[in-house]
Formats: sequence, C-alpha cells, structure tokens
Amino acid sequence: MYIIIVGGGEVGYHLSKILLNDGHEVLILEQNPDTCERLSEELGSVVCRGDGCEAATLERVGTGRADLLVAVTDNDAHNLVACQVAKHRFNVPRTIARITNPRNETIFKILGVDVTVCSTQLILAHIEQELPSHPLIPLLKLKSGTLEVIEAKIPPGSRLVGKKLRSFSLPKGSAVLLVISKEKGPQIPTDETVLEAEDEVVAMTNAENEEAIREMLTKK
Repeated sequence: MYIIIVGGGEVGYHLSKILLNDGHEVLILEQNPDTCERLSEELGSVVCRGDGCEAATLERVGTGRADLLVAVTDNDAHNLVACQVAKHRFNVPRTIARITNPRNETIFKILGVDVTVCSTQLILAHIEQELPSHPLIPLLKLKSGTLEVIEAKIPPGSRLVGKKLRSFSLPKGSAVLLVISKEKGPQIPTDETVLEAEDEVVAMTNAENEEAIREMLTKK
C-alpha cells in the first residue's frame, strides 16, 4: 500500500517505521523544517516538507494513487482538512484522523473521515473503568458507526444480581456477547446464565441505547 502520513511528530514517526518495516510505501508530510531534517537523517527520502492541508502539496506527493492517508498532527482542524482534501479532491479510498477532543468525533464522521482515533477517549475509558460511578465503558465502535461493543460491570445492589439473562429484556438491537465472572472466568452466555455482582458483561448495542443499558444495570 502507498500510505501518506500527515504529521511527523512522535505518532507519525513511530507509525511510519512500523509501516516501512511491514513493506509498505510510506511518505511523511511535515511542515516544521527542523523536524523534517531530523526525520530525514534516519528515514531518508520518505520525508517531505509540506502542508498536508494544501491540495497542491498533496498533488505533488502523488496523493491520487494513495491507498490511505493518515493525519496525526496535534491539531484536530488540520487533520480534518487533510482527510477532507484527500478524500474529495484525490479520491483516497480510506482516511484515518487522530483527534484530541472527543467532542470533534461526530463532525469528523459526518464529514466523511473513515476512522478516528482519540487518545483522550481511550485514556478516559481506562479511568472510568476504575470508577464505580461509571459502570458502562465503550470498547469499540464498529465501522457502520451505529453499533458499538461495550463493557458493563454489574454493581452490588443491582436488581439484576442473581437473575438469569432470560428474565430481562435488553433494549432493541442489543445482545450480550460475553459474561466474565471472577469465579468462573469468561463464558459465552445462554438464557440460563445467572448474573452476579461484579460480573463484567460485554454487549453489542446501538449507540443510542447506552443510557438505557446503564439504567438497567444500576437500578435497584
């Protein structure tokens, strides 16, 4: 694959090294001349100085034949513009953008960015996993954007403790995929699976059902 990486910071540098080692054709676009010089000393001609938001720059580096553009600068707006230009001007099949503000994820999706990666959201998910006030943790959003995989911990006092899965109904479009018990470990659930306090439940659901599932799990 021919992969263009916009941004030669730490993320772009390490990503490019891995992709090059895997045999892909990689080009890094970076505006800062000092960063370009430093990267060129190690990576050579795969580094090009230029603004990944500019159509002229993207045309110069052959974006029209790129299979993938990855925008990983530390500026959400720049990453969005780079993906937009690549997608709509050069018909790049896939674009991936790094975002730092989770609130920007929706607009990136609306404007056609195929994949967003938010380090803030990933860190927050790990923090929330340690907080009893946040029993529901998003694990994965599927490509369609309407379904996601979540992990939920059954808190002590939940009305579901001691109940079989068949005794309650999940919101429409939801399904329990896995139940992880401290005593029994992970198990593929059946209608007869009994939920206990501190069990971790992995489920697939429509994004709009998150609050309904949270209410179901925590209500006493």
